[in-house]
Amino acid sequence: MKLCVFGAGAIGGYLAVKLAKAGVAVSLVARGPHLAAIRANGLTLRSEGETHSVRLPASDNPADLGPQDYVMVGLKAHQLPAAAPTMKPLLGEDTAIVAAMNGVPWWYFYGVAGPFRDARLKSIDPEGTVWENLHPRRAIGCIVYPAAEIAEPGVINHTYSNRFDLGEPDGTRSPRVEALSQAMIKAGLKAPIRPRIRDDLWVKLWGNLCFNPVSLLTGATLEAIATDPGTRAVCRAMMVEARAMAEKLGVTFAIDVDKRIAGAQGVGAHKTSMLQDLERGRPVELDALLGVVIEMARLVDHPVPMCEAVLALARQKAATAGVLPK
Repeated sequence: MKLCVFGAGAIGGYLAVKLAKAGVAVSLVARGPHLAAIRANGLTLRSEGETHSVRLPASDNPADLGPQDYVMVGLKAHQLPAAAPTMKPLLGEDTAIVAAMNGVPWWYFYGVAGPFRDARLKSIDPEGTVWENLHPRRAIGCIVYPAAEIAEPGVINHTYSNRFDLGEPDGTRSPRVEALSQAMIKAGLKAPIRPRIRDDLWVKLWGNLCFNPVSLLTGATLEAIATDPGTRAVCRAMMVEARAMAEKLGVTFAIDVDKRIAGAQGVGAHKTSMLQDLERGRPVELDALLGVVIEMARLVDHPVPMCEAVLALARQKAATAGVLPK
């Protein structure tokens, strides 16, 4: 199995080391000081009290690496439209693309029954660049649960969870998703194949669409947002709006809203990825986590006033701080 991690940051780097140690032929697309460190010293993972380093082919030019069986994308959602055309050298006839990213993916409506079949979402793919270059037929769904960060160039700190839910958009157990799941399990990861990957996506997104922008606005941790009566009420209202909208699209929620909030609270004094990006002056994923939810709500003509209000405030906060993606 040949697998390229495109965007070997925190999650991508974690996956790369785990898979490489299990015998997968892994290569990396990275850039800047992180790439220089990987070339000089290998990629290092600190996880569960252990440190592992691997030396892997790495480049900032995908043409150096050639066609792959799988491309695992570890970029931020707003980076994908610009990156998609550069991935072509990695794509053979049957190459699968696994987006290990937060938010709603470009392939969400691919092949679905009903009036929104093959609908394209402008908030995450404004010019259709991703859809055209990374056609949804290549996509395998992936829901990311681990938390990790780049401690320094070439070094990844992994803090919790080893679970990545996988699923074909059409719900089948294809040979390609079976092979990927088995490789990830061999690497010590949890990689169940889910028959309704969009439902699983929504359970993760349900928390991200509210806790991330509220943390951007308040600077508070998950625990603080979930326990403060005011911010908890805002998040709950956003989640109720989003659930009603998603159900119109056929999504089934396996847990209720208060259990989902309790799950976020249980993570403790953790800063969301959006708050971490704000503090480090990096662009934030507002559209992939919340803007796209509002776009989908308009498709089904469902009002989401609390979501819209929070997005407007978060956009202004991000613009003022200079972290609104261009």
